[in-house]
Amino acid sequence: MDFHELGSKIIEEYRDVFSRIDDDMIDAFIGEINAHDRLFFIGVGREGMMTRAFAMRMTHMGKEVHWIWDDTTPGIGKGDLLVATIGGGDIGHIRYVCERAKENGARILIITGSPSGAAVKLADFVLFIPGQVYGGKDDVAPSVQPMGNLFEQSLLIVLDMICIKMVDENPDITYEKMEKRHRNVE
Repeated sequence: MDFHELGSKIIEEYRDVFSRIDDDMIDAFIGEINAHDRLFFIGVGREGMMTRAFAMRMTHMGKEVHWIWDDTTPGIGKGDLLVATIGGGDIGHIRYVCERAKENGARILIITGSPSGAAVKLADFVLFIPGQVYGGKDDVAPSVQPMGNLFEQSLLIVLDMICIKMVDENPDITYEKMEKRHRNVE
C-alpha cells in the first residue's frame, strides 16, 4: 500500500470510529468533567501520552489537575474525579489505582476501547471510543494499523474535540484565558 492509499484508509478508519460514538455519551463525559474541580489522571504507554495531553488542556481551562504517578500528587478523595485510560479494558496497576481511589471516595471515569474489560467494572462512568485497541475484544472499528494505534489516535482527537465543545458551551472558558494559564517558562 503506498503512502496516500494508506492515508486514505486510515481516514476511513477514523470515520468508522467517529460514526460509532454516541453524542449523549460525549455530553455526559463533559458533565462529569464540569462537575469536578480536582481531576486526577492515569494512563500508560501511548494512550497515557494522549491522556496527558487532555490533562494539560484541563489545566489550561482552570481545573486543578494531577497525574497519578507524579511525586507531588496529593491524596485523592470524595469530590475528586479519577480519569483512567485503559484501552484494552484491564491493566493491572491501573485497576489497582482505581480500586484505591474508589475506596477513598473518588468518582472513577474510565476511557476505553474495550468496555467489557475487567477493570471497567470499577467505573462510575465509561467513555467508549470504538477503535481497535491492543488486547481488546469488543466490537470496534478495525484497523490496518498495528496494535492500538487507531484507539490511541482517536483518543487524542476525541479529547481535543471535547475541549473545543467545552469552550463553545461555557462562556467562562475562552482560548485567551487558556493561553494565560499555559506554561510560561518555555
